Amino acid sequence: MSDSHEHAQESAPATHGEHGHAAHDMHLGLYLGVGGFLIIATIITVFLSYVDFGSRSNNIIIAMIVATIKVGFVGAVFMHLKGEKKTIWRPLFFTAFFVLGLFLLTLLHWYDPIASTVHAQH
Repeated sequence: MSDSHEHAQESAPATHGEHGHAAHDMHLGLYLGVGGFLIIATIITVFLSYVDFGSRSNNIIIAMIVATIKVGFVGAVFMHLKGEKKTIWRPLFFTAFFVLGLFLLTLLHWYDPIASTVHAQH
């Protein structure tokens, strides 16, 4: 083997190691920041559970908004979705679309049930 090839092999791990350490420190700070945010958001969630927003529906809506924000941070940072390519977003979008569709069907059944179902007898 030539000297230039051996020199390239020796210098590559040092450069990679230095870059890896800096990236690790950056990610660690991000993870700790989001972890701190999630702790604060959980405290806010507990606090909001004692607040009456006028009706049970309003309380559920507020709780779902806070939970959605927390899930967004977890998905973006801990599941690494913020750096993903466009290919991951298409299945994620369709999954969310179909989940919302199932919720809509459940809601429609709740307000206009089929006569022979158990829910209609209440």
